[in-house]
Amino acid sequence: MRQAILLIMIMHLCIKSYAQQYISQIPFKYDYSLESLKKQSQIGEIGLKNKTIVNDNSENLSDDLLALKEKYSIVLAVMPNKITNYKLYSYIDPWINTPYKEKNFSKKGIDCSYFLQSLYSDVYKVTLPKDPAGMWKSKSIQIFTGRSFLAEGDLVFFRYDKDHPISDVGLYLHNDRILACTNKGLAIYNFNDEYFQLRYIGAGRINEDVKKK
Repeated sequence: MRQAILLIMIMHLCIKSYAQQYISQIPFKYDYSLESLKKQSQIGEIGLKNKTIVNDNSENLSDDLLALKEKYSIVLAVMPNKITNYKLYSYIDPWINTPYKEKNFSKKGIDCSYFLQSLYSDVYKVTLPKDPAGMWKSKSIQIFTGRSFLAEGDLVFFRYDKDHPISDVGLYLHNDRILACTNKGLAIYNFNDEYFQLRYIGAGRINEDVKKK
């Protein structure tokens, strides 16, 4: 008898190099069809009796969501099972690499606070002000400073100059990766980079009372 078959999915990774601190975006798709795999292996139902079938799509996700799950598990350097908020990553994905433009929200240019105000409204059903200082003061957000407590969906606030104590805002994702805007545009960056660590003020999370509404 043959040994148990290991079904190997071949990834086609399209990697483009950006700025040194930029986390590359890696789009690809898999064919998770069991019928297709059986045909490729030239085995039928009888031949499967003593074989191990690995199901990487127990959630029965669409091809688009599978591609999104795998893409961001690589970008954020986490296991795929950590990527479960598909609405969040579906919202983020089309906007990656949009140029920065102050107080603007379009494909031609985007301000991160404007973007996150729209994202929070669509994904979390929470209405926030458009400016970072307003978000910081919002009753919908609970402020904290401990970096070890950060979780997916938390807002991270930055100070760039003494005249603007809360100058900018980003979104924490996983594994010390944040969504933020710099002069390079909207992208996923490493929160541990000196650029962000020197400017970090605190973080905000949706109030439990707001979630219950």
